[in-house]
Amino acid sequence: MIDLNNIETAFKIKSDKDLKNAKFLFSMIKSPLMVRFLGFMSNLALKMRLPIDWAVKPTLYRHFVGGETIDECFPTMNRMFTENVRSVLDFSIEAVEKESEIDKTFQELKRSVINSGEHEAIPFSVFKPTALTTHDVLKKVSFNIPLTSKEQTSYDNFVQRIDALCAEAVKAGKPIMIDAEDYWFQKAIDDVTEDMMLKYNKETAVVYATLQMYRHDRLAYLRYLIKFSKQHGIITGIKYVRGAYMEKERARALEGGYPSPIYPTKKDTDNAFNEALRISVENCDVIHFFCGTHNDESIRALMKYMKDKELPNNFPNIYMSQLYGMSDNLSFNLAKAGYNVAKYLPYGKVKNVLPYLVRRAEENSSIAGQTTRELIMLKQELKRRKFLTNQ
Repeated sequence: MIDLNNIETAFKIKSDKDLKNAKFLFSMIKSPLMVRFLGFMSNLALKMRLPIDWAVKPTLYRHFVGGETIDECFPTMNRMFTENVRSVLDFSIEAVEKESEIDKTFQELKRSVINSGEHEAIPFSVFKPTALTTHDVLKKVSFNIPLTSKEQTSYDNFVQRIDALCAEAVKAGKPIMIDAEDYWFQKAIDDVTEDMMLKYNKETAVVYATLQMYRHDRLAYLRYLIKFSKQHGIITGIKYVRGAYMEKERARALEGGYPSPIYPTKKDTDNAFNEALRISVENCDVIHFFCGTHNDESIRALMKYMKDKELPNNFPNIYMSQLYGMSDNLSFNLAKAGYNVAKYLPYGKVKNVLPYLVRRAEENSSIAGQTTRELIMLKQELKRRKFLTNQ
């Protein structure tokens, strides 16, 4: 059995200062009241265009983000790679509305895809579809609502840009993951992703869809994708996550008078997530996948499924991943045991990354025991180091 809580391995690349800063941060976001205040102040600052870099950069930003640019991510990326933990550089910008800003975002995403092909430490590239068109366009397409001429042009550009990014991924020789979004937008994204997989996934999985397993329709969609793969002779790529918009989705469903797309309990989501992993391992001839989770039970379930299937730890078509700044015990201990591991490493300016940072604070505050576990391990490692220093 692998010890996923070996703190010496987990924090090997962290300095004492890094650990103390992390301890202070997790102590702060342990309070739901503090997190709500942070969210309120962040939204206010963005609306009023207040300068907040001075407060955010030394705290949340430093812990959860690689830097403002790709180049600024290299020191962190290279440091993790010394321990066989790779990086997925994630340009964290979303909800772009102006065409000029969308084009700038596309150009940066293109650079990120090209960059992935130049570094062994980067196994995937990734992007958020809402960074490439408007919410209104995606919602209308998802629900078969007619588009205006201007909206049709925006949607056509959206498809062309995704096609261009996938083509660059082929040139780079690295897969590209298309992130999942809100329920209202996802049908349009699924349809485009399937088209891209038909075009580019003939020999291997270049294009990866993202399945948010808190949605009760995703297991059925996974089974559909397996049939889709076999029918068309392609390899389907899938990134599994639990989901990031639970409260918003439930509130929107209540307001709109339609059934919530989200499982009623976390246990249901956990069961669906683990079942998706089992199905994927059983169908690893047509499914290549990326397991994004901080959940120990899901990681251990995947390890068992791989062992039962007699797959080696470093089976090339299965990756495990955690977010940078969280669950280092999982990432670094799995990598030490020979599994393929990649940290999601966001980058971008503070104003663009701020919504991501608020979600991370909310996640740590809301997930039972997440912040407590992080704090316990940080304190144990600081105590262990102090003891060694005093010997």
